[in-house]
Amino acid sequence: MKALFKRVATAPGGRRTKWLVLAAWLILAVALGPLAGKLGDVEGTGPNAFLPRGAESAQVNTELKRFRNDALMPAVIVYTGTDRAATTAKATADRSAFTRLAASGEQVPVPLRSQDGDALMIVVPLDTKGEVTNAVKELRDIAGSNAPPGVDIEVGGPAGSLVDQVAVFDSLDSTLMIATGLVVAVLLLITYRSPVLWLFPLMSVGFAAVLTQVCTYLLAKHAQLPVDPQSAGILMVLVFGVGTDYALLLIARYREELHRHEDRHRAMTIALRRSGPAILASAGTIAVGLACLSLADINSSRSMGLVGAVGVICGFIAMITVLPALLVIAGRWVFWPFVPRFGTPARKTTTVWSRIGSAVARRPRWSWMMSVAVTGVLALSAFGISMGLTQSEMFQDKPESVVAQERISAHYPSGASDPATIVTASAQVPEVKTAAAAVAGVARVEDGDRTADGELTTLAVVLKDTPDSRAAKNTIDAVRDAVHRVSGADALVGGTTAQTLDTQRAADRDLRTVIPVVLLVVLLVLVWLLRAIVAPLLLLATVVLSYFAALGASNLVFEHVLGFAGVDWSIPLMGFVFLVALGIDYNIFLMHRVREESIRLGRGRGVLEGLTSTGGVITSAGVVLAATFAVFAGLPLVTMAQMGVIVGIGVLLDTFLVRTVLVPALALDLGRWFWWPGRLFRNPDPEPGEAATRQEAGLTPEPA
Repeated sequence: MKALFKRVATAPGGRRTKWLVLAAWLILAVALGPLAGKLGDVEGTGPNAFLPRGAESAQVNTELKRFRNDALMPAVIVYTGTDRAATTAKATADRSAFTRLAASGEQVPVPLRSQDGDALMIVVPLDTKGEVTNAVKELRDIAGSNAPPGVDIEVGGPAGSLVDQVAVFDSLDSTLMIATGLVVAVLLLITYRSPVLWLFPLMSVGFAAVLTQVCTYLLAKHAQLPVDPQSAGILMVLVFGVGTDYALLLIARYREELHRHEDRHRAMTIALRRSGPAILASAGTIAVGLACLSLADINSSRSMGLVGAVGVICGFIAMITVLPALLVIAGRWVFWPFVPRFGTPARKTTTVWSRIGSAVARRPRWSWMMSVAVTGVLALSAFGISMGLTQSEMFQDKPESVVAQERISAHYPSGASDPATIVTASAQVPEVKTAAAAVAGVARVEDGDRTADGELTTLAVVLKDTPDSRAAKNTIDAVRDAVHRVSGADALVGGTTAQTLDTQRAADRDLRTVIPVVLLVVLLVLVWLLRAIVAPLLLLATVVLSYFAALGASNLVFEHVLGFAGVDWSIPLMGFVFLVALGIDYNIFLMHRVREESIRLGRGRGVLEGLTSTGGVITSAGVVLAATFAVFAGLPLVTMAQMGVIVGIGVLLDTFLVRTVLVPALALDLGRWFWWPGRLFRNPDPEPGEAATRQEAGLTPEPA
């Protein structure tokens, strides 16, 4: 590994090879750039893209492909108004216009009046092989034109809901890219206070983004890497966040070495060698941690984890190659007006971080106990979380499809617009139909289609309750129990309610499966990096505590600030993986430097020197990463907003409390035992005179 870093460090910092590195990246960007724009072509948006592997509802979607070549998706138009005559006339006229949009061979039924007489509903079967988005837009244009006063018309159903969700994701990439780029640019300007330097990390992240999109596209096309619109949207934010973090760490160490070495090429080589292992450990931890999501049952979680791992690796490659080459080519002037001069001190004798370190050192036990108490209090709020969101609660602003569902629920059996689907052997249809109809929560069971070979038949089960309600889910369980008992039917129950139920249960299973693996992976990386056991265990414990504190604090924000009705089922797992992987970043940056300084100066002084040296850069990195994820909070999709809030809060807790106070206090309080059983536990601290000589000379022995 040391030999690898020596070779990597030589190329970007070399007098001639720096130009080769830059040329290679430019050729790569020009040659492969066109492929980056094709990522959308491989995004999976099929019915099973967000469902658990092997779930009964996913099996139903697979079986439905056998029924007809053009699978149907209903759009539901609901009319309400006090003037019944005007409402009826408008609905009748619209039905005639809707006919041309229906799937080939399908009829648009006459408007169905509700039992209270105050609403009419038209179901238009759309062909999913056509342009569903355009069809729904035309339906809405037709319904909205010449509407009589006092008549309210909304287009919803599965087709309307799909179009509204796709509209969110269509604007997701561009919105996130612009917002994230602006946030990072502003924060880099504030951090560096230089009109030039901030451009270099952004240019390097741009190279990383191109490489990420190309690799993701190629892996999706040729290696079945799962990609969906949600993971593609988060991908760029992740690349911006971690790429900027690595840039901040490298530039800080490069600036430090420029004060010690007159030759900038030598300074960059040393900076890469010293910071490289920490950056590698960070990237490896995040990538492997995210890759652990491949063990999840839910396809969208697997996609986000694997796609995110690709992004982190590409960001790491760019930041240790093209960024150093650009900085060395440009020279010292990029730091203007605060140009690091050879022979001058790398920092002031007393800084904010040295004062914080001194305060922690005076009362280390009290410091870490108070830190645990603060995070513990925040974590208590996690126990009051209301899990699960209904369809109407998934958007910060209600789209038309949600309003349509609310109108349908007010006037019809709530499940009328989106019935459950049973796929069964045709020979047992009467028994299955009878069994399903006998379930208490079922309003009625309607006949459906039959496969061309006559082997399978579908049944539509209209539920009495809203499709995403707890009562509807209970009904699905009861229907499944009833139809599974019909001998020889091999009946399967699917539909929107069944999909929600299956996803909820898979999320619980994924929590129990993925979390232990992620913790083990992170622990092994820390043991390798720190050559100890006690320190990695304690660091892992602090990150887990920080996660629960972030979950609790986020719940308070969701409930009392943003007004969310609950937390999406995917958030606990996704939040845990992202926070543990990203949160351990700052512990890695800090403790790698602490270990380096402890070998040189002794354990106590090493902790304080490590905190002082990394305080500014880690704080800047944490703020940048938190701000990039906070961009999600403004998105219309509640799940994405919740992800941004929990990661943002968690990163800030790790930055300002865990890394600044809790971890240094534990290291100081435990002393040599913190490093058991490694070299720093076994070897005595250097004598004061020897340590001072090493510090003045800037000497650091090679880590064991």
